[in-house]
Amino acid sequence: MPGPLHGIRVIDMTSVGMGPMATQMLGDMGADVIKVESAEGDVFRHVTPQRHAAMSHTHLNLNRNKRSAVIDAKTAEGRARLDALIGGADVFISNMRAPAMRRLGLDYATLQARFPDLIYCACYGYSEQGPYAGRAAIDDTIQAASGMAWLQGGAGAEAPRYVNSVVADKVVALYVANAVTSALLARERGAGGQAVEVPMFECMVAFLAPEHLAGLTFVPPEGPAGYARLLNEYRRPFRTRDGYMSVVPYTTAQWQRFFALAGNPEMAQDPRYLTLNSRSRHFPELYRYIETVLGERTTAQWTELLATADIPFAPVNGFEELLADPHLRAVGFWHESEHPTEGRLIQAGLPVRFSRTPGDIRRHPPGLGEHTAEILAEADRAAKTP
Repeated sequence: MPGPLHGIRVIDMTSVGMGPMATQMLGDMGADVIKVESAEGDVFRHVTPQRHAAMSHTHLNLNRNKRSAVIDAKTAEGRARLDALIGGADVFISNMRAPAMRRLGLDYATLQARFPDLIYCACYGYSEQGPYAGRAAIDDTIQAASGMAWLQGGAGAEAPRYVNSVVADKVVALYVANAVTSALLARERGAGGQAVEVPMFECMVAFLAPEHLAGLTFVPPEGPAGYARLLNEYRRPFRTRDGYMSVVPYTTAQWQRFFALAGNPEMAQDPRYLTLNSRSRHFPELYRYIETVLGERTTAQWTELLATADIPFAPVNGFEELLADPHLRAVGFWHESEHPTEGRLIQAGLPVRFSRTPGDIRRHPPGLGEHTAEILAEADRAAKTP
């Protein structure tokens, strides 16, 4: 049985990270995704490393299960071609700012009049409803604006810094995919087409707020922002005798077992550590304690002890280790394929499983304009069909 979005067609006018990741997820779930690009192509095609021009590693990792068509929406001919594609689509997604879309006549009000059943998803930096509307945004600026960089700097204890990943792009991509599939379900239930706005700033603030709004949740405040366990200076992978690992006792029973493994079972009766409520006031000293005792044994010794005691732990992996990880290998996580121009590739596969309608990887990441003729011919045939 094909994937859950089989039969859905998506016109993808996004670039860089957020939009392409979201539309790749839709493609992985079975949607027919048409990536509409300018003659220069998505800018993420051109970063390094790459083997051939316009086929960067980021493009290869964000654009499988798509077809690429080069269409210049600024010309009358190109706009007519794009309209023909939109007319045969279920979803239109863009991460261009709203003023640019209005200038092109690709805003929701214009398209809705012609295509009332269309799901129109606009994803950009800031909501059009506020004073930051139309402001340029990219992952780093949203990390800064949303509080992420402040949190990475210890909530003001150190200089702010960015996460070493385009985390805002990728988190908001999840919101985009969720919003689009929700709108499709609503249409299926009779709601018709609609506009969906997914602003990065608001999504990232919503993403960070559950734990880090903290004392500011209450009116008046019951303390500052920031979840203490996450912000304590000792929260980090700990050094063992021969390496590093992550160890996080969390429940009372887990702490009791950890104290016993460390040779200090009496600590389980210390009033400071009896309950989660009391431990939450002493996270720095508890994590400093973990750091001290982990240095007494090797990583392999701790791995055996912690696994037996059912205490959360993990090695500190790099991507070389992840490619060889026995669990990821066993579940078939890494997808290897032969690309027609780029040769042998390794990509992350689909991390979710459906028992009846599984997603799959059907198409290699396309070359720039690889499917233009094919896609336009399909549109012409559809236009001639009564």
